[in-house]
Amino acid sequence: MALLEVCVDSLAGLDAALAGGAERIELCSRLDVGGLSPTDELLQGARARVAGSVPLFVMVRPRAGDFVYSASELATMLAELATRRERADGFVFGALRPDGTVDRDATSTLVRAARPKPVTFHRAFDLVREPFAELETLIALGIERVLTSAGAPTAFDGRVKLAELVRRARGRIVILPGGGVRAAHAAELVRTTGVRELHGSVPFDARSL
Repeated sequence: MALLEVCVDSLAGLDAALAGGAERIELCSRLDVGGLSPTDELLQGARARVAGSVPLFVMVRPRAGDFVYSASELATMLAELATRRERADGFVFGALRPDGTVDRDATSTLVRAARPKPVTFHRAFDLVREPFAELETLIALGIERVLTSAGAPTAFDGRVKLAELVRRARGRIVILPGGGVRAAHAAELVRTTGVRELHGSVPFDARSL
């Protein structure tokens, strides 16, 4: 079965995710607005809770809203990467341009600042105008995975396009379906798309897959 990543925005959520069999954690705050950077207190508590049992990927997103960042917002994101690199096993972020393309310059700068930790380009990808072309951009930038519903309301709704993204990726980047993923349809989502990882939020019990 696919590896299960679970997104949490509290220590209670983290405990539930671990109890449910999560194999990787995405840590953020404010899931009600799509996820923002976690507070230092939350990151410290999560690091202690996880204690190396599963990888802890940390969101880097300074505000809600769009993913077109100003120079000052980009500086804030770079500062977060610098101060959190030792406490994170990976990072999750995304930056776009007003024309609906990946912001190559900003993303490249963020990726370099995140190294040697792996990077997930988050669901900002669902807003790009040409997903297949922008998939190649992410691959060229060396990003390890992209979290996406293929632009659909849920990953299950987008399963046909997700399958095409997997085909075009050809193993060069991990396609990580996210958005409304539920245990009831997870097995079919994996079967129809060929993905090897899934992204959900609590409650999600991996033992029911």
